[in-house]
Amino acid sequence: MSESAKQRATGRHQREQEARQVVDDIQLDRKRRDGRIGLGLLIAAVVLAVAAQWLFTALKPTETAIVAAPDPALAENRTWTGTLTLNHDVTLEIEITGDTAPQAAANFIALSQSHFYDNTPCHRLTTEGIYVLQCGDPTGTGSGGPGYQFGPLENVPKDGIYRTGTIAMARAQAPDSMGSQFFIVYEDSPLPAPGYTVFGRVTGGMDQLQTKIVDSGVEQGIASPTDGPPAQPVTITGIELQ
Repeated sequence: MSESAKQRATGRHQREQEARQVVDDIQLDRKRRDGRIGLGLLIAAVVLAVAAQWLFTALKPTETAIVAAPDPALAENRTWTGTLTLNHDVTLEIEITGDTAPQAAANFIALSQSHFYDNTPCHRLTTEGIYVLQCGDPTGTGSGGPGYQFGPLENVPKDGIYRTGTIAMARAQAPDSMGSQFFIVYEDSPLPAPGYTVFGRVTGGMDQLQTKIVDSGVEQGIASPTDGPPAQPVTITGIELQ
């Protein structure tokens, strides 16, 4: 091959390499650009998702937080009727007496309407001396409440006897230590002074309460065989008032 032919071949080979390099550079730039676009789209999608979630949360109906005992006026100085459902299958017909215990009634109504009681346990059953099922503590320990306390006592039975079907506020030692806990009396029970606020009564369904919950007794293996968690676990699954 002549020298000139060699030079032409070398030049052609160099031009082909340069052409391939240009193509490779273009493809690399395109890949980088596509990668940046893809990353940008991903970031945008994440931002939009976060924004949408924030907007959904901001607009989503939430439970109303109650930070102090409600105004007694909420009870409207009247008797409210409705149902209290336990474990989905024990339905108690109830009356809440806003005329005789307006503060406690307003408290129960407000907590019910804000869904505070939904899926809270009834943590205590007593089967000797006094006969009550105690509910309304979201922690299930007997020491929980809504974050506030109120008093004074209202509508306390003068004879100290709490009749079957009574719904009354539980409390600590002080009369003004009521919160969210309440108890249902399933058999006449004497309770000591200064007593407990009676704010309602069960008007139907006591037979269901007796056979499906009370008859199972207290959970075994605890300190007292007559005062403790119900052997049949109990959860408030609904409260409707009008």
